[in-house]
Amino acid sequence: MRRSLSMKAVFTAKAICRAIAAMRASSPAWRMPPKAVWLTSHLARTQQTAQAIFAAGDFEGLQQDKDLAEQHLGDWQGLDRHTFLMNRSQEPDSFWYATADERAPNGESFVDLVQRVGAAIERGIKKHQGSDIVAVAHGGTIRADIAIALGLPPRGGFAFMIDNCSLTRLDHYQGADRSGWRVTAINHRP
Repeated sequence: MRRSLSMKAVFTAKAICRAIAAMRASSPAWRMPPKAVWLTSHLARTQQTAQAIFAAGDFEGLQQDKDLAEQHLGDWQGLDRHTFLMNRSQEPDSFWYATADERAPNGESFVDLVQRVGAAIERGIKKHQGSDIVAVAHGGTIRADIAIALGLPPRGGFAFMIDNCSLTRLDHYQGADRSGWRVTAINHRP
């Protein structure tokens, strides 16, 4: 199923763009790097959001990486979430469709997503070493990235709420012998 941004989401994306422009003017910490590498998944929602952001600033060079896509829910895709969850027993650490290691029929688990996103991050860091990277990504992808950055088990990613069109900033540092992450903001709503 291919879904586009709803009109509400388009208006939200445009509002985020205006907020990004205002933040760029007022706060050095939130200025988008002028020569950043911009990545999205191959799915329409991230493409449309990125295009709206590009329209608000002087950005260029959008690249796609299918491994940054949202978790593939297989046969669960498109089901009413409330009805789906009411017919399942819920575990205390499952804030999503299932526990982190349960694979959707004909889809993937959150553990699979974390592995896929981790591979994409590693490729991006190696390919664009020394460059700033801005990723326009899905909520599950961002949760996976946060779990990776903080060294959490995959289910630890479920503890984070990611709103549409929010900003999360994760800074990766590479030294001679080791690397590390700094979490600057999660789910920031400008």
